Amino acid sequence: MTYFERVGESAFRATGHVSGAWDPDEQHIAPALGLLVHVVELDRDARRVDGLVLTRLAFDILGTIPVDVVETVVRVVRPGRSIELVEAALTHNGRAAVVLRAWLMSPRDTAHLHAAALPRISPPADMPAWDASTVWPGGFVASADVRREQVEPGRAAFWARTPLPLVEGEPVSSLAGAAGLFDMANGMTVRVDPQVVAFPNLDLTAHLFAAPRGEWIGFDTTVCFGPAGVGVTNSVVHDIHG
Repeated sequence: MTYFERVGESAFRATGHVSGAWDPDEQHIAPALGLLVHVVELDRDARRVDGLVLTRLAFDILGTIPVDVVETVVRVVRPGRSIELVEAALTHNGRAAVVLRAWLMSPRDTAHLHAAALPRISPPADMPAWDASTVWPGGFVASADVRREQVEPGRAAFWARTPLPLVEGEPVSSLAGAAGLFDMANGMTVRVDPQVVAFPNLDLTAHLFAAPRGEWIGFDTTVCFGPAGVGVTNSVVHDIHG
């Protein structure tokens, strides 16, 4: 009852709970993004003890991935005492499927400055439960607990959580767990029926000024479709603290 099982030093087997929304024989990309964050954090902790924090996650999605064994590799692109740029790749049969470039920075105590003018969204307890599997097939969507306030197609606030661990038998950070849900934003307030119009994303970028806390991850999401076959999904991400 997990998304991945480690089967080697850098290899992981996807379970049926990773099966995707566009094709159940392929992986939903969301857990794979969380897995890449996890291996970046493991690599960081193996190399240094100063606790650099991940502040930007830029994923490029290069292709589909079957529900199968995948390999991961991590390298430091720009080393530094207080700032690093790290690249991680997830591959299948030697073909890169997802590449993450992550900026890591040395933390500082700025608790006295901690504030944001971003509007809050209603807490999970105040939103109605919503069954996302009424729109999307696949094991990953079925595994998630979703609460949603829909304003209109393409505009909603929602919360998501999952009872399933990202990797069997391994402690996983709150950030890696949250990153494993980030890609849900592209499908939780669709503008059109995905059985009529396909809109898989090529990339996902997350900028973080605080680490997420708690099991619920909230999204204040807007979906835009352009006139020439291009769209953008934009979300402000929340936890129960703000």
